[in-house]
Amino acid sequence: MVNDSSYLQYRRIGLAVQRQLERDQEKTLAAPDICVKDDLPQRQSIPLSDDQDLAAHRPSHNRNSADSNEASLHGDQDHDGSLTTIPTRHSQRTALGHALTGIHARDRTTREGKGSKVFVVGWEGEDDPLNPRNYSTITRVGLTLVLASISFVVTAASSIDTAIIPQAAAEFGVSEVVESLATGIYLAGFAAGAVFAGPFSETFGRNLVYIVTLLGFMIFIMASALSPNIGAQLAFRFIAGFFGSTPLTCAGGSISDLWDPLEKTYGFPNFAIAGFGGPVLGPVVGSYIGVGDIPSWRWTEWIMLIAGGLVLTLIILFQRETYPPLLLKWKAQHFRRITGDDRFRSEIEITKTTLWSRLKIALQRPFLLTGEPIVLLMALYLTVLYIILFTFLDGYTFIFSDTYGTNQGLTNVIFVAMFVGIALALLLVPFVYKKTKQNLESNRSEKGTHIHPEVRLWYAMLGGAPAIPISLFWMGWTAYPSVSIWSPIIASTVFGYGLICIFLSSYMYIIDAYEIYAASALTFVTVTRYLAAAGMTVVGIPFYKNVGVHWTLTILACISLLLTPIPYVLYKYGYLIRRRSKYAVDTA
Repeated sequence: MVNDSSYLQYRRIGLAVQRQLERDQEKTLAAPDICVKDDLPQRQSIPLSDDQDLAAHRPSHNRNSADSNEASLHGDQDHDGSLTTIPTRHSQRTALGHALTGIHARDRTTREGKGSKVFVVGWEGEDDPLNPRNYSTITRVGLTLVLASISFVVTAASSIDTAIIPQAAAEFGVSEVVESLATGIYLAGFAAGAVFAGPFSETFGRNLVYIVTLLGFMIFIMASALSPNIGAQLAFRFIAGFFGSTPLTCAGGSISDLWDPLEKTYGFPNFAIAGFGGPVLGPVVGSYIGVGDIPSWRWTEWIMLIAGGLVLTLIILFQRETYPPLLLKWKAQHFRRITGDDRFRSEIEITKTTLWSRLKIALQRPFLLTGEPIVLLMALYLTVLYIILFTFLDGYTFIFSDTYGTNQGLTNVIFVAMFVGIALALLLVPFVYKKTKQNLESNRSEKGTHIHPEVRLWYAMLGGAPAIPISLFWMGWTAYPSVSIWSPIIASTVFGYGLICIFLSSYMYIIDAYEIYAASALTFVTVTRYLAAAGMTVVGIPFYKNVGVHWTLTILACISLLLTPIPYVLYKYGYLIRRRSKYAVDTA
């Protein structure tokens, strides 16, 4: 309950629990014997001899006093002269635990403390309004867009500094290559922080982690704006990236909290397309800083600080907690408070997995998945794409400014064309949704309700994969003064389309293919692609300067061309790879 929205949500859960108790309590009256199966003897008759005193079998205290503490039994004489035990308030509460909808009564395992009964708190069926997947569509879209806004801010901060490299380098007295480290070191911070964000969100909930890390991001972005030298700027940018990495690993979990596997077909693009605008539009935001009415390059950081503050306000006021285990923990707390029965527990309260144990898994398991062909291929694919994307941040100067004479501000504005291509991927959503629904319906009749993960590859197969090499060859060999500037601009639009399509397919495919291991797989993919991109931002300027625009883009196009068959091969043979995998699910 760290923000206003979560506090109100906690209160609503309490009211829902109160209503459920009032509604389901009648069930205990209809079945009074189910209580004694737990921790009380079965209802039994004790034969009495003629000279036995019934009082010897009665408690000595007054029947109306403290009324029979919760563990006491009272004796009543049946018509046949025997003493019969009847339930007291404790056993009535036990009956209530059995009767409540969504409560599973069971014994603790040895690891959990064997011997005592526990009432495991769950959802009241598939339509429980407390379950985030049952929020209204408008509410879920709104929550998804808030997540996208977090992603937009932290990823825009990764690229906005590239818009003012000449000004910042001049002020600090360093070369532009050294100043480009401000972007590279931020991406390295992304890679480092991605390992820790997931375990923290699974311990404290999504909202607390989003709020705390966004605060940390804002503090160190402000520190970067106040940096007195290049060393301080790089240090603060690294820490800002560390805190800003949260949506890269946690947002996928939040999307899964809100959308079921079929709905995710349009829910995840809503997040990814809006959120992916960050690294592409970052240079646009900073395009005329340092060369226009805002003379200081430091305003790139101030703008990110202001944007972070606006997003933080949205989270505090509107973002609900979506992590189901935490919501069930809150629900269990209300059951214990209202009933006074300590046996009501959520699953995470019973297992008591510590933060340290989650961190150990988060640190170790991603490297256990390095032998997984699917993970390796997707990591390689996204790494190459991010290398291309972040070298574009430096390369656009050579592609447009040196070739067509565009000024620094206009060169950065051209990145809008790439975002247009990203947005065009929305046109594929209806078709991919139709294919996913067909797959779900056919699979339901054969083997449960799973979606074959390979259906997620449609985004990449529908032109996304070939769009990357096509756009790079196109841009590289039409960037001549004699050719219209619109030719490389349109080529960058095609690149944006291919980029988001491959990103969508890769993430959704990994999530469905690895399920409980998806977080570890995505962590590995995130760490590798951002570390590689961090290194390439430094060599980007020498690469374009020494090799030239045409051959630089040709080399990148050839590398991406080698990767183009990946989605098609996985679509046809992915089920065989998953069948032989130790960690992937087998839904074939």
